[in-house]
Amino acid sequence: MKVLVVAHNHPDLHPGGTETVALELSKAYRDAGHQALFVGATNHLHREPHPGTSFQAISDSGDELLMWAGHFDRFNMSQIDLRAFVPDMTALLESFRPDVVHINHLILFGVELPVLIRRVLPDVRIVMTLHDYYAICANDGVLMKNADEPCAAMGPGGLCNCIEAAKPNDMRLRERFIKTHLEAVDQFVAPSSFLREVYIRWGLPADKISIIRNGRPEVPQAPNRAGDDDPKRVFGFFGNLTPWKGIEVLLRAAELLIDREVDFEVRVHGGAPFQSPEFVERIEKLFAATAPNVIRHGPYKPHDVPDLISAVDWVVVPSVWWENAPLVIAEAQQHARPVITSGVGGMAEAVKNGVDGLHVRRNDPASLAAAMRNAADDVTLYRKLSAKTQKPPTVTQVADQYLQLFAGKAQTASDPAA
Repeated sequence: MKVLVVAHNHPDLHPGGTETVALELSKAYRDAGHQALFVGATNHLHREPHPGTSFQAISDSGDELLMWAGHFDRFNMSQIDLRAFVPDMTALLESFRPDVVHINHLILFGVELPVLIRRVLPDVRIVMTLHDYYAICANDGVLMKNADEPCAAMGPGGLCNCIEAAKPNDMRLRERFIKTHLEAVDQFVAPSSFLREVYIRWGLPADKISIIRNGRPEVPQAPNRAGDDDPKRVFGFFGNLTPWKGIEVLLRAAELLIDREVDFEVRVHGGAPFQSPEFVERIEKLFAATAPNVIRHGPYKPHDVPDLISAVDWVVVPSVWWENAPLVIAEAQQHARPVITSGVGGMAEAVKNGVDGLHVRRNDPASLAAAMRNAADDVTLYRKLSAKTQKPPTVTQVADQYLQLFAGKAQTASDPAA
């Protein structure tokens, strides 16, 4: 089987969860004996265009490419440079002639991509993994108007109204434009039941959305930081520092713990690429106010996780938006670290409150501080939650589920293998 895997970036340029999952699956398809080509979109933030071609190398491997797609209408998720994009993508499709195209995101490529693929290769199977809510929400795909107010699209029959300059008719046209192009997709995949239900409510057919959980590469479990009876007072944050990931919530919770003279440490791993100066200034002040209890370690690579997580007892995921299936939760569970997370969206689905982790109220520093204080003071709680932590599926197992789907053996929402 020949599989073309596309994503809206490459982990070497932007270490996001979608890009990481897509590249790992591409490699797993090859390991299973299939021919897979990974194409990641990029723009001027990471690469300058090369005259004469949209394609660039990303490695010495011949099975990973970048496609420069810098002319993109983010509101409509539309590729506006069709004179350059269409001929080059057509040439790629005709040259590689995949049996399956596995789309992991349409940002930069444009929502026109499935229709173009269908026109060039009428018999190809198109499978699209829905990693987030960009198709539904024009506000960066987070289904939030701001950190305190969910998007109106979360309500029955609701319509996103987070973009002040967009009139209701603009939003209706956007929705119809995107849904029309998505009709070319044969099968969708959701990594969580929550995301699947959101898209069904939005209007995608339920029988076209399978559930396949994200997996992680097999690695040895990281050793515990301390002995069984020692206090478990070191917390870890892993991921990009953005307003939606809740780093400000975590830092304000740390301020409360410092005021209450709680003995604890927070190790923050991640950078703040492409964030506004106002946000960067806010978190810099919070980092300064919470030192030395909070230690900022900066960006990291996926292969660094086992070493970094060996230095923490708990993993904190305080996102304020409706996360779908954060990789950091799967990574924590892979190493038997209990997770303290916002009790909404796919986070609440991945972590069972009081079983293998703790839920806190979304965007509530006091709720998070209370949970962290309880965690730091109760070794018995740590042992109980850690013992119940279940490892996520391996990338190999997940790739096998996708390969069955590519062959027309659809996973269903109730399928135990999903």
